[in-house]
Amino acid sequence: MTSPFYSLGIETSCDETAVALLDGETDVIASLVYSQAQIHAPYGGVVPEIASRDHLRKLPVLVRDLLGQSGRSLLDLSLVAATFGPGLVGPLLVGLSYGKGVAFGLELPFIGVNHLEGHLFAHRLSYPEVFPPFMALIVSGGHTLLVKVTAFGTYQTIGETVDDAAGEELDKVGKLLGIAYPAGAEIDRLAAQGDPTAIAFPRPLSDSPGFDFSFSGLKTAVLYYLKRHARERREDVAASFLASVVDVLTQKALAATRRHRLDRLVVVGGVAANQHLRTRLTGDGAARGIEVLFPEQRYCTDNAAMIAAAGAFHHIARGETSPLSLAAVPSLHL
Repeated sequence: MTSPFYSLGIETSCDETAVALLDGETDVIASLVYSQAQIHAPYGGVVPEIASRDHLRKLPVLVRDLLGQSGRSLLDLSLVAATFGPGLVGPLLVGLSYGKGVAFGLELPFIGVNHLEGHLFAHRLSYPEVFPPFMALIVSGGHTLLVKVTAFGTYQTIGETVDDAAGEELDKVGKLLGIAYPAGAEIDRLAAQGDPTAIAFPRPLSDSPGFDFSFSGLKTAVLYYLKRHARERREDVAASFLASVVDVLTQKALAATRRHRLDRLVVVGGVAANQHLRTRLTGDGAARGIEVLFPEQRYCTDNAAMIAAAGAFHHIARGETSPLSLAAVPSLHL
């Protein structure tokens, strides 16, 4: 019988404090996520200093609870993996420093994980039997990009946002509609009650060559529309705005998949939890002979199970470790 290989995953790149314990490369023993959403809601977005202090307060408690729930101790660990970028520098430093401290104190190997690659491993946790090649759409509050995944660890960015990420625009438009941060889930709910054809919002870059995205102008269009139509039904505004976002994401992602002669599209990140996007991509993908896969809802938003999975892969399958001198890289690319 193979001995267990326990990896502690730590994720603190933004406003979720998350820890997870993984056995091997895909067996999640336990995963805990603490959201700071209520703390940041009065400010309409994440305040980095407040986020950093709250990570510092909550992380040791979550690790204690994680080990208690799983019936393991720090002495059972084989590896420590922590996000080192991209993200907010203060929050990143909290998780990265804690992870390196645990690894140093227990003389364990340490792996720094790219948060974007972590999202790709959210797919692996949900579909461990489905391997690359595939096209991946990473769509979240801070990132929107298309990535050709030839193999885990081998990536080519096909297109990315030239300004704001799709999830960021959901929060900004939510604020215009009087929705508290984070707004994604509430916009999804409102849109289900509205008419997506009520307002002809633009589809940015939909007719341009290539696979880059742009959403900043769409937010501006919503802003000016609301100034002229202050009494417009919020449900119709939400539905029309979301229809534009979903149209652009669907068109670009499926076109990129076909262009690169792939028959599978993997969608990861917080916006992958959006029901309108799931329905549209799955239906349009099937019509074009493209299988579209989404992770389980719990692995769409930021979590540490995906970080542990990426770290375990790099150490177990590729024999890699990271130096304890590894620095946080807020603008890290995939």
